[in-house]
Amino acid sequence: MSLMKCTSIIFLTHSYWPRQSKIGVQGDVTDPRTNSFLYILDILPRDLLIKTIENCGFQYQEFLLSPTSLGIPNSRLRYFLIAKLQSEPLPYQAPGQVLMEFPQIDSEHPQKHVDVENKIEGKKIEPNVCFDSSRQCSGKEAILFKLETAEEIDRKHQQDSDLSVQMLKDFLEDDTDMNQYFLPPKPLLRYALLLDIVKPTCRRSMCFTKGYGRYIEGTGSVLQTTEDVQVEDIYKSLSDLSQEEKITRLLMLKLRYFTPKEIANLLGFPPEFGFPENITVKQRYRLLGNSLNVHVVAKLIKLLYG
Repeated sequence: MSLMKCTSIIFLTHSYWPRQSKIGVQGDVTDPRTNSFLYILDILPRDLLIKTIENCGFQYQEFLLSPTSLGIPNSRLRYFLIAKLQSEPLPYQAPGQVLMEFPQIDSEHPQKHVDVENKIEGKKIEPNVCFDSSRQCSGKEAILFKLETAEEIDRKHQQDSDLSVQMLKDFLEDDTDMNQYFLPPKPLLRYALLLDIVKPTCRRSMCFTKGYGRYIEGTGSVLQTTEDVQVEDIYKSLSDLSQEEKITRLLMLKLRYFTPKEIANLLGFPPEFGFPENITVKQRYRLLGNSLNVHVVAKLIKLLYG
């Protein structure tokens, strides 16, 4: 409460989608490092936070936003709350609602929103959620290939058909030696069924974590650089082949990791952004992993100060 008396602007954000860490000790709430965060959740639950903000005279709005809402082909759904100390409501304020897209000021089009109390319970899968899409879903959906269900493949086709989102090729480097970024045969064979594969013409990619380039499962998409080869054809009857034959077939896709620069591009870093030469590729991935998207944050700040 005392902190709010010293400020006129509040900007809060956190990851929306509950997930288990793929790397590290994977202790979740039993990991001692989460104690401070759990303490904050205990003493300041969301309802109390909102009530405190209101009692202090702030006007606020909550959002669930992903970079895809700005036409960026990268999934990073996050919760945001912006608040301003003033008596008049914000121009785009929707009490009790969480906006799912950026508001169009003075627009006749209603905003997509989700009821605050039911936003988590009612939405189990979002098109822009950061999650491991290669996992097999429970139920009776037929598994087609690569441990994907018909529902998951349909979702990806819908994302790639969304013309409001740019293609990945607009964010790729074309003047860098890519040899070090190609997936080696051993991990390619081991994790073939878990890879989230995209092409330069795709309009989607998973969020990139700090384990990208070191771990494969759930850490980010990989890029298929041979666009004339169909993934379905490569994975067809793959389980019936010998290891050598599997590797030969998988190598036809020429899969590579996104470079740190390409990830920075997707995250909205300016073109002149770069790392010092003494920072290794692994360190660059770790520094970029789970970053906020610059364009999303910038637009929210613009709304806040508008």
